[in-house]
Amino acid sequence: MLRFASLGSGSEGNGLLVEAASGTTATRVLLDCGFSAKEAQRRLARLGCSAEQLTAIVITHEHTDHIGSALTLARKFSIPLYMSWGTARAVGADEADVTLNVLWGDESVPIGDLSVLPYTVPHDAREPLQYVFSDGASRLGVLTDVGVSTPHITSVLSGCDGLVLESNHDVAMLAASRYPPSLKARIGGTHGHLNNQAAAAILDSIDRSRLRHIVAAHLSQQNNLPHLAQDALAGVLGASAIDVVVATQDEGFDWLAL
Repeated sequence: MLRFASLGSGSEGNGLLVEAASGTTATRVLLDCGFSAKEAQRRLARLGCSAEQLTAIVITHEHTDHIGSALTLARKFSIPLYMSWGTARAVGADEADVTLNVLWGDESVPIGDLSVLPYTVPHDAREPLQYVFSDGASRLGVLTDVGVSTPHITSVLSGCDGLVLESNHDVAMLAASRYPPSLKARIGGTHGHLNNQAAAAILDSIDRSRLRHIVAAHLSQQNNLPHLAQDALAGVLGASAIDVVVATQDEGFDWLAL
């Protein structure tokens, strides 16, 4: 069985726990660790997991709200780290005392009972990757921190059973915010973050025939509202807004099974 839960999602820290159980064994992968070591462990404990139980930590890119204490936990608990070479160089993982596994776009790697597919996305980082996780029966797609969709993104995410999808901002709220023009341009640019309508367009473009869970993630606390993200995604699904799970900064979301 494949299941997933969030430690928290937003500009102040991100972490997604993905678990695959097979018989008496369990693989637990933490995707991003954008919190202090103490806070990450507290949030893991809330989900019934400890750092010692992690099989691996996988990183999307080097921004602080995603890398956080990943290297610290990897060293302290001897947890293997997985990331692109560009990300490794950006955070010094290539010279750190950690077990580093370099990932390349579109080359799947086995991690315990999981198959992990990294794929490339446009974002303002050194060599960002997003991921699809599979236990052989179900697929979980993750897409956060991306400026604009691509045909490759649509292809990779089609046919997923679960999807964690960035719905970072509302266009009107961002435009009216007190952010400086340069920051507004970065967030709304092609290497920034998805607005609600762009996220909905991606959802509309993929094969949703197997989709069981959709999660709106990485919402801006200043430039978005949960119901706006839910309405945009639910409109594509022809579903109620309450059918769209929202990953919050403080609580993330509880376990969802595929």
